Amino acid sequence: MTGSVREIAPNVDAGALLAGAQFIDAFCVEIGTAPVSAREACTRMVLHGPRWIDALIRLRNILVTPFGLKTSGEGAYAPGGLIGLFPVLSETPERLVAGFDDSHLDFRIVVEVAGETTLRHATLTTLVRTNNLLGRTYLALITPFHKLVARSMMGRIAEPVR
Repeated sequence: MTGSVREIAPNVDAGALLAGAQFIDAFCVEIGTAPVSAREACTRMVLHGPRWIDALIRLRNILVTPFGLKTSGEGAYAPGGLIGLFPVLSETPERLVAGFDDSHLDFRIVVEVAGETTLRHATLTTLVRTNNLLGRTYLALITPFHKLVARSMMGRIAEPVR
């Protein structure tokens, strides 16, 4: 039995992941007995998300290009390759860390899967450190969209692969 996505208190070592992060949130969803790895969970979220999220990302890329902001993870160091536009920085079967640093802000996402075989859950934690006024403005503008997108993407983890 899978559950609904809920916002939870973040439970990560923010200092080790992104020292000085000013924004941290986390969402969790029950995934039942599904033997899902952190990479599979991240892939389901990013590559099998709702189409309206792809449209929002395309709009975001058009709007930020004049400001010189990155529109993907291209050129970012990614020891684990890319999942969508997210460079994978580290991973184990239970935990994947992705993200990159940009002139306006640095971000990390942490996807974790845990629990007993009869009741597993997946957690998405997002950390952001702004670097200047543009980063703070950008973060303030996208936060409401981020929460909506994160909830929708998390719901994809519990669904069967399409």
